Amino acid sequence: MPDILPVLAEVVRSGFTEGRHRGSLVVLAADGSVTCALGDPEAPVFPRSANKPFQASAVLRSGLELSGERLALAAASHSGETFHLDLVRAMLAEHGLAESHLRCPASLPLDEEETEAFLAAGHTRTPLAMDCSGKHTAMLAACQSAGWPLESYLDPDHPLQKLVRATLEEATGDPVAHVGVDGCGAPLMAVSLTGLARGFRTLALAPADSPEGRVAEAMRAHPEYVGGTRRHDTWLMRELPGCVSKMGAEAVQGLALPDGQALAFKVEDGASRALGPVVARALSVHMGASAPVLERLSTVPVLGGGVRVGEVRAAF
Repeated sequence: MPDILPVLAEVVRSGFTEGRHRGSLVVLAADGSVTCALGDPEAPVFPRSANKPFQASAVLRSGLELSGERLALAAASHSGETFHLDLVRAMLAEHGLAESHLRCPASLPLDEEETEAFLAAGHTRTPLAMDCSGKHTAMLAACQSAGWPLESYLDPDHPLQKLVRATLEEATGDPVAHVGVDGCGAPLMAVSLTGLARGFRTLALAPADSPEGRVAEAMRAHPEYVGGTRRHDTWLMRELPGCVSKMGAEAVQGLALPDGQALAFKVEDGASRALGPVVARALSVHMGASAPVLERLSTVPVLGGGVRVGEVRAAF
């Protein structure tokens, strides 16, 4: 890895550059060849929640039948909006499960506005509100359906997690370089950014009746369940027809267009505020995409005294 990674985004306040977000990025052409590589996209990274479409594909490979909003929620980092929580509850009930089966930590909704409303209604932290509760519900339902143990569903040696690993390695073309624990408690499997981009290309081009194709179609058809009303993955999939997009914690992003173009990047310091500007620049400049959402994402306001005095913007 280079000693100093390139600047992907800069923070400008009152005309003065006060900060820089460095990282690595890769863009693939429709044929899968690399057209842009910044930093060290061959180094392994933890994709965090950008792995969720592959985890959802593994759930289907286990034999569980999911479709529509339910499958989109299985691949989601949901915002904790009412419609998200209602569907998680419904999915648990449909498979004879209870919230007590969830082994994700008790949390507040991911979206700040939803957190305010959640607390104002008198609610407290709960596993149901955690942004990964849809994924965990799908994993539990898969275990229930296959006759696998429920209590150990997050163990890396559990049959489901072995299937997740095989699915991820097949989609990305990378061997898993390291296994850790994600914020939700699930096994976290490291691959390269180039591999992650290949994985999203696999999702975008997969046959409609394959597990990967079914996950991609559910995400495209129900993007509000993948993210939420105020989330950029949702906006991108709504406004770029055929796009498959999933961000992850610590500022990771995977995305593919229906022609097979794909990108993946990670901001080294984990600053999520850089995600929108970086993905907008990569899509517009390096992938030829055009949509109003790219202009909206291209900058993030920097405030001073409650007034916009600058912006976070791409710098590559």
